[in-house]
Formats: sequence, C-alpha cells, structure tokens
Amino acid sequence: MKRVQRMTVADMRALRGKRQLAMLRVETLEEAEAAERAGVDMASVPPELISNPAFRDAAPSVFAIPGADFVEIGTTEDFIRWAFAMVKASADAVYCSASLKTVKALSDEGIPVCGHSGLIPSKRTWTGGFRAVGKTLETAQLVYRQIENLEAAGAFAAEIEVVPEPIALEIMERTSLILISMGAGNGGHAQYLFSEDVLGSNRGHIPRHAKTYRNFAAEYARLQEERVAAYAEYVHDVQTGAYPGEGHKLSVDDHVTGTFRQWLSAK
Repeated sequence: MKRVQRMTVADMRALRGKRQLAMLRVETLEEAEAAERAGVDMASVPPELISNPAFRDAAPSVFAIPGADFVEIGTTEDFIRWAFAMVKASADAVYCSASLKTVKALSDEGIPVCGHSGLIPSKRTWTGGFRAVGKTLETAQLVYRQIENLEAAGAFAAEIEVVPEPIALEIMERTSLILISMGAGNGGHAQYLFSEDVLGSNRGHIPRHAKTYRNFAAEYARLQEERVAAYAEYVHDVQTGAYPGEGHKLSVDDHVTGTFRQWLSAK
C-alpha cells in the first residue's frame, strides 16, 4: 500500500466555506483509480472494495467512506465490529444510517461517522418513498432535527439527500457538520453523485439532481454487439474448420509421430 497523506476530518472542517468538495460513489478498482487521477476528494465505497488490498494502490489519496444498509450490518455491537474492520482496511470514516445510539457508539470509539438526512433510502417509508423531503414546514423541521441529532451524537458529517436548496442552505448555516449534498443543490460543503450517473452507464431511472458527462451505456451496447459478432465469427470458423489454423497448432518431429504410430499399432 502506498504511503500517501490523505485529507483528514480536520482538513475538511478547515475547508468549510472555502471550496466545495467533490464526492463520488465508486464500485470498482477502475472507478477508484479514475477518481484518484481526476482529483476526486471523497468516495463512498462498498465494504468489499475497501477490503481489497489493491484499493489503496488505486486510490491512495481519496478520503474513503465505506457504507452499507444498516439492516445488512445489524446491531450497534455488529456495527462497531464492522467499523473497526473498515478502519483497519484503510477507511477514513464510515457511513451509518442506523440509530443515533449506534452513531454515538461509533463516535465514542473515535471512529469518524457520516450520517444521513432527508431522503434516507433505507428509511424512505417514513417520508413517503423516493421523493423530496423538506418541501413542507413539517418535513423541513424534520431534516433540521435529523442534522441536529446527528451532530449531538458525534457525527462529523451527514449526507443531505433530495432536500430543497433553500432549506439545506439554512441548515448548513446552523450546523458544524460537513454536509454532503446529493440533490440538495449548494446546500452542502460537498457535492455527491454516483459514478453510474456521471458516466452514463445507468440504464434505469436517472435522478433529477444527477449530471451525466459520458454515455457509457451506448459504449457498453456497442461493445456487446462487438462481443456477439466476435463469438459468431468464432462459431463459424469452428464449424467450417477455419479454426484452429496452422498458427494455432503445436508441431512435433515427424520421427516422433511415426514412432508413436508404430507403438500404437503394436499394442
């Protein structure tokens, strides 16, 4: 693993109000390497990716936050064990959408915790599904209380997802947390998008807040057609005898072949 000085929580706090941080969700080593080379500040990563020893070779300076749905991890005690494993694997912080009790327990252990507010996918049933949160006074107050409670529990950051920008801006002025905006406009200290949306490889629903910079879906479709064509040519060559050709075969001395044939005939 390369020894590189990465951004710290203290560094992030010092950058508040000075510049926006760029954050991506990366799923593969290739995406992690691209994020590193592109100068991405922060990355959300699957636990299995950061557990791969090759991750830090690919992205030595990216501030990495592994995360998973809290129901996949379990109780507070399970979360603490999981978080220690993540930090040991080089995580800079952990994402947690579980209870405030769990957030506090992690913080008490000295583990930097990023919470979640607004539209929390794993808890969306409480706010009406996949929809904006904060468009009414009641839900705006809910988002503020979520941030307030996360701060009190010891989190250092919180994702603020699909919240109207004016509401997020008001909250941002009243918290010490690093707010990570996903669909909250400039109401955050960092902007967060998924690689699949940035690259245009998402063939499903594209969120309104997402911005697409490339069309990987079309490229993947083109490559699939090339894959099918190559396979079809191979099948044709096999059926017609064009493959294997002379260049694909091993040679042997004629004497060896002849002697071997005689040996077989004598059996």
